[in-house]
Amino acid sequence: MSKNIILTHLEIEHKIKRIAYQIYETFVEEEEIVLAGITDNGFIFAKKIAQALQTISPIKVALCEVFVNKDQPELAIHTSLPKEEYTNKGLILVDDVLNSGTIMIYAVRHFLDVPLKKFKTVVLVDRNHKKYPVKADFKGISLSTSLLEHVQVVFDENGNNYAYLS
Repeated sequence: MSKNIILTHLEIEHKIKRIAYQIYETFVEEEEIVLAGITDNGFIFAKKIAQALQTISPIKVALCEVFVNKDQPELAIHTSLPKEEYTNKGLILVDDVLNSGTIMIYAVRHFLDVPLKKFKTVVLVDRNHKKYPVKADFKGISLSTSLLEHVQVVFDENGNNYAYLS
């Protein structure tokens, strides 16, 4: 299968900046928010959004990694921050690609056990193939694909980020 680039490095950078502004507008009255990224790429994406947010806003950003077993998402979910660190705060759940919504809905369920001021979701690529009633409040791109196609987001250590369809 060939790789069809759907987002270049520059396009991803623009999406990150736009999403950061949308988050700032939504949480403008908050002193601190939590960006909770689903491990691995979701957390990398959350870190990039946090960097962009810190250049445009005075909001303090706490990063939280969300550990979900992607083969068995119904198993217990763990976070790098204790629940007390995000209780009564604005929280944004971040992932790179929203496919069927399975991982996102289980991650959302985890955070529903904690009182939050406001809860939003972010994805870089929304595939429009939902199995669950979950949506991204902020998204880089919406993409209608066949079920046989796969979207991959690459965040490499050299900063060469791109997304492709295979």
